[in-house]
Amino acid sequence: MDSILKQGKLLFALSIAVFGILNIVCARTTGPFLPVIPWVSSYPWLAYLTGTALLAAGVCIAANFRVRLTSTLLGCLFLLCDLLLQIRNVAASPLDVGVRTGAFETLAMCSICLILASSLSGEAKSFSRGHRAINGLLLSGRYLFALSAIVFGIDHYLVFGLIVSLVPAYIPGTGWFWANLTAIAFIAAGLSIAVRWLDRWAATLFGLMFLLWFLVLHAPRVMSYPRSHDPDEWSSAFIALAMCGGSWILASSISTPPNPVPNNKKSE
Repeated sequence: MDSILKQGKLLFALSIAVFGILNIVCARTTGPFLPVIPWVSSYPWLAYLTGTALLAAGVCIAANFRVRLTSTLLGCLFLLCDLLLQIRNVAASPLDVGVRTGAFETLAMCSICLILASSLSGEAKSFSRGHRAINGLLLSGRYLFALSAIVFGIDHYLVFGLIVSLVPAYIPGTGWFWANLTAIAFIAAGLSIAVRWLDRWAATLFGLMFLLWFLVLHAPRVMSYPRSHDPDEWSSAFIALAMCGGSWILASSISTPPNPVPNNKKSE
C-alpha cells in the first residue's frame, strides 16, 4: 500500500500543472473570474503569470526539485487567492453552495500544499518568530483539509438532488444511495483526520474515492464533446485528482504505529 500512496505527490503535481495550463489557455476568458483553480481575476497578464507559476510548481514537485519550498509558496498562493478573492464572495452569499464550494476547493488545495511541505520538514534549526509562524502554518494543513472535507459533505446534502443526478445510470444501486454514501464519507473522513483516529486509513480510502470519481465520473465527461471544450469540466476533474493525491500525501505522512513486541521477546 505504501508504494501506491507514494504516487499521491505525482498525482497532485500533475493536477497543479494542468491548472496552470488551463489558466494560460483561458487567460482571455471574459468574466470576473477564470473558471479554473485558483480563480484569478480575468486580467490576461495575471492569468498568464498565475498559469506559468502553477505549471512551474507542478513540474518542480513532480521532478522532486525544491519540493518543500515550492509547496510552501504554492500553499501561500492558494491561501491568498482564497482570502482576497473567495472569502468576500462567501460573505456576500453565505447560502450559495457553489460559491462556498469554490472557496473550500481552493482552501483544500492550499491545505494539501501545506501537508506536503510539512511532511518534508526536518528538525527545526531556528526558533525565530518567522520560523515558528511558518511551521505553525504548515501544521495547520491537516486541519484545513479536514474542515474542507466536512464542508463538502454538508454541501452534498444541500444540493442532494444535483449529486444524485450526477451518478451514472450504469453504476449499480440507486443515485440516492451513492449520494448519501459519499456525503457521509466526506464528513467521516474529515472528522477522523481532525481527531487523528484511524486517520491514515481515512485518508487512504478518501483518496481512493476521489480516484474512482476521476475515472468513473469526470474522465468520461472531459472526453466527450462538447464538455471536452469546457474548462469547468477539466478543472473539476483535476480537482478530484488533486484531492486524491492530497489524501494519499496525508496518508503517507502519517506513521503507522509499531507492532507490539511480545513479552517473551522483549530484550532484557
